[in-house]
Amino acid sequence: MEETPVPERTIEIYTDGAARGNPGNAAWAFVFVEKGGVAAQDTGFLGIATNNVAEYHAVIRALTAALAKGYRTAALYSDSELVVRQIRGEYRVRKAHLGPLRDQVMALAGRFSTLTFQAVRRSHPCIALADRLCNETLDAHAGDGRKN
Repeated sequence: MEETPVPERTIEIYTDGAARGNPGNAAWAFVFVEKGGVAAQDTGFLGIATNNVAEYHAVIRALTAALAKGYRTAALYSDSELVVRQIRGEYRVRKAHLGPLRDQVMALAGRFSTLTFQAVRRSHPCIALADRLCNETLDAHAGDGRKN
């Protein structure tokens, strides 16, 4: 009797990072979309960071969560063209503090059988949802760290 291989689950991942001030209070968020609907979402507060650091943390948190949920095929979308192009190797990482974050993304990416990265407009509905999650998190931490 032949075993039928189990098909890999595919996920769309939408990420966003935000900082109020640059640097300033920062947050990350991601949204998972599977079969046309939101399958999961999460957000978190970083403290004081730059917007690009927050964008990278959103990608790292999303990839970590996707792997933990058993996903090995994914398409990741971000409104940060800089982060996407750095991950794809199209732009050099010029800021030393971003290098380790990119390295972390690449290590996580290596655990997927298929993973693509694409920049999309911030008006995309799922990016807008991730942005709203970031803003809600920042609002909840308005008194933490620097003034918002």
